Amino acid sequence: MQRRKFLRTAVLGAGGVVSVSTIAAPAIAQSMPELKWRLASSFPKSLDTLYGAGEVFAKYIDDMTDHKFQVRVFAAGEIVPGLQVLDAVQNGTVEMGHSAGTYYVGKDPALAIDTALPFGTNARQQEAWIRWGGGRQLLNDLYKDYNVYNLPCGNTGAQMGGWFRKEIKGLDDLKGLKFRIAGIAGQVCNKLGAVAQQIAGGDIYPALEKGTIDAAEWVGPYDDQKLGFNKIAPYYYYPGWWEGGPQTTAMIGLNKWNELPKSYQAVIEAASAYAQAWMLSKYDAQNPKALRELVTGGTKLMPFPNSVMEAAFHASTELYAELSTKSPKFKKIYENWRPFRNEEILWFRVCEGTFDTFMARMSASDKL
Repeated sequence: MQRRKFLRTAVLGAGGVVSVSTIAAPAIAQSMPELKWRLASSFPKSLDTLYGAGEVFAKYIDDMTDHKFQVRVFAAGEIVPGLQVLDAVQNGTVEMGHSAGTYYVGKDPALAIDTALPFGTNARQQEAWIRWGGGRQLLNDLYKDYNVYNLPCGNTGAQMGGWFRKEIKGLDDLKGLKFRIAGIAGQVCNKLGAVAQQIAGGDIYPALEKGTIDAAEWVGPYDDQKLGFNKIAPYYYYPGWWEGGPQTTAMIGLNKWNELPKSYQAVIEAASAYAQAWMLSKYDAQNPKALRELVTGGTKLMPFPNSVMEAAFHASTELYAELSTKSPKFKKIYENWRPFRNEEILWFRVCEGTFDTFMARMSASDKL
């Protein structure tokens, strides 16, 4: 760039030309230090969209700093197991992580709201709450307790309900069902009689294959086809009522974040927003083809019965009341999030929902 060439050559001052070596170069060096950080992902490399969002995030930072700030991404298990990323960032084992807050509800159930709550927001509504409803500040305050600065860094869009070895005709079919499902959604399923188990993405297939679990949910057709769940469980249910718009999170050691130049902080903010849009748009583009291929290959696509949906909804509402009495942090964030969600649902009913329903009807009648 001409500007950089000029700065390397001279700075024009009142007394004439002054060497950059005495003024400009040290300032530039201080504002753009050379850094090499490590990012631990909760996801395996085989999931090129979930894991890939971390790579996209890292590459953006590298490109925008002329390779001064390099972030190397490590898949789940390469430095720490997939469900220990928050701990690794908190303890300084790595500078950054890419994970999901809902994996760590054992620390505080409020962390689930950073990802998704059952019967919560869709991807756009979650983004609106984060950026315009006070969610960003509330979550930043929450993560400070873990020495972490957090940024939204991906969203899968509404997820599927998972793969089951047997048909789910009603609530009785959930009794004793060993179901791989993460976070607060697992607690809801336990209320319905299932036995929830939290297992990292890369470990689900062998657990399902060996019969350690009877059913498993992950993301949606594009990832689920890659992981091969259709080879073991024939029934594929929808919707994933527990994750209408689940967000993944970039986690940065708070001390490391505070040490960064403002310009680097701005680059990281932009990188996370880019990765957020990248992930959602890629899933939206890839899921339709994958779903068609799965169904063509024999997968039995099934909606959850209304009796299961309604029971899950009431169990979720009951659980939120219980968690609000146990966790002041959950109560504080939930009481901000819930009315925002309700307003969003009202707006989407008026316009988005009406449009989507009409277009679905036209598509079903082959009029498109």
